[in-house]
This record gives sequence, structure tokens and C-alpha cells, in this order.
Amino acid sequence: MDFKKYIVLLAFIFSLNYVCCQYRIKNTQGTSLSDRVQQLTELAQTRAVIKFNGAKFKEYVKSTPRNYSVVVMFTAMAPQRQCQICRHANDEFVIVANSFRYLQPHSKKLFFASVDFDEGSDVFQMMRLNTAPVYMHFPPKGKPKPVDTMDIQRVGFGADAIAKWIFERTDIEIRVLRPPNYSGTVTVILLLVITGVFLYLKRNNLDFIYNKTIWGLGALLFTLMMISGQMWNHIRGPPFIHRSSSGYMAYIHGSSQGQFILETYIVMILNGVVVLGMILMTEAASRKGDVKKRRIFAAIGAGLVAIFFSLLLSIFRNKAPLYPYSLLFK
Repeated sequence: MDFKKYIVLLAFIFSLNYVCCQYRIKNTQGTSLSDRVQQLTELAQTRAVIKFNGAKFKEYVKSTPRNYSVVVMFTAMAPQRQCQICRHANDEFVIVANSFRYLQPHSKKLFFASVDFDEGSDVFQMMRLNTAPVYMHFPPKGKPKPVDTMDIQRVGFGADAIAKWIFERTDIEIRVLRPPNYSGTVTVILLLVITGVFLYLKRNNLDFIYNKTIWGLGALLFTLMMISGQMWNHIRGPPFIHRSSSGYMAYIHGSSQGQFILETYIVMILNGVVVLGMILMTEAASRKGDVKKRRIFAAIGAGLVAIFFSLLLSIFRNKAPLYPYSLLFK
């Protein structure tokens, strides 16, 4: 009888000890979580994008439990890395973070952070990253899924695209607030002033206003700028060129959903040469005079159209592999 009482008493003591241990663990985790949230909130109030090294990344992102989301930009902005795209991507990321802090200054649901390769190379190894920039969302529960890594090759890395991607991951809507940029306004005013001064000085000789060639060249230049994608560049803010992780420089984007700034210049020049060829052939057919010279102009024009239009088709085939047509080049 005494032995049974001893067993019951021992079982009761072990059960009580287990309950106390669980309560102690839960209380410790809760305190640790509240401390981390408080520290992140204080850091976010002083800086919209918090800088993490390896230790801070493990403490605030990898440690559990976690009741907040963290959007981390993995970058490499040291001059020796020569990552031209990283600085522009960082500027857009900071715009989104500042917009969120302005609209929700005391939010504890979402934080923005960045990890530079030279300050957290161990984090890059941990996340198996060999390129930059990369935007990754770490949800409150569980590990990041493939959709938690932003596909910048497809949607770009403009502030609006980042805000939309964050909304899809967290249901937190961020209205992008860009700092005022008066360079465009100053340029327009300066252009109007120069035009007004020029017209005033030439007020006695304004025949050039009625010159069809000048207006035609102006319309042609505007058309070439628009069909080459300059407005897309203004809206989406793509990089000038792209350097891959292997050091290869890409001047043409590999997808029909994106482009680089230098690529638009290349396309504009190619279209301009095609138009020049068409003008030469038109002038050769409409003008009178030396037949031999007209034939030379027509041959040069036809050659320019065939060669440079073939290059345009070749570029388009590289961006859209299923496109079936080509001319002189594959």
C-alpha cells in the first residue's frame, strides 16, 4: 500500500514539474518574442530599412516564434562588387520602406531589412544565394516558399512592383510615396525659356516654322523614342545593363516581359537605320536626275532595310523563342 502511494506521489511530482517547465519555456519564449518585436520597432523608427549582419539575421529572422513578416533585400553594394543594378534596386526598396513607415509608423506586422554580401556572406550561403539583388519575404510562420522570392526578371524591381508583391504575400497595402523630383519641371521650363528667346531673336525670320522637313524629323524622332520603349523605362525603372553572377554582361533582356535601358537605345538606332533605308528608296524613286545615282541610293536603302530589319527580328526571336520568323539572321 505504501509502495502504491509512493508511485502516485512520484507521478504527481513529475507531472507538476513538467507543467512548470512548459510554463517556464512558454513564458521565456513570449518574453524573447516581445523583446525582439520591441527592438525591431525601435530600429525601424530610426531607419526604414534595417541593416542585418549574420548574427542579427539569425536573431530576428531565423529565430522562432515569430508573429511578424520581414522583407529582406539581399544585395552587394560594395564598389568592388560592381553591381550597378544593386544601387538602383536599393533606392526603390527604400522608397517602399519609407512609404510604409509614413503610412503605418507604429506597425509591428512588417519590417524591412537588407543584408549586404560583404557584411553577411554566411547568410548568402545559408540561403543558397549566388546573385544580387534578391527580395525575399519571411512569413510569420513556416519557411519561405518559392513565391516568397520576388521574380525581378519578370516584374522588375520598381517600387510599385515591390509594393504589389508585398501585398500579395502579406495583405498589407502600401501606397508608394516618391520624394518630389523637380528635375523634369525645371527641364521643361528651361526648354520653354530657350525656345521663347530663340523665337524672339528670330522674330523677323520665322520661315523655319513652316519647314516640313524639320517637323517630319521631329515627329520621326518622337516615334522612334516611343516604339523603342522609353516610356516603359520611365514607368518601370529598369537597370541600364545587367551583370550576371558569372560576370557576363547582358545588354538584351532574355524575356519579352522586360528590357534594359541600353537595349532601348539599340532598338531605337536599328529602327532609325531601317527608316533611313526607306527614305533613301523613296527619294530614289521620286527624284529625277542621274539614273545611276538613283539606283545606288535605292540599293543602299534596300540593303539597310534588309540587314537592320533582320537584326530587329533576331533580337525579338531571342526575347520570344517561339516567334517563328526571321530574315537574314537567326
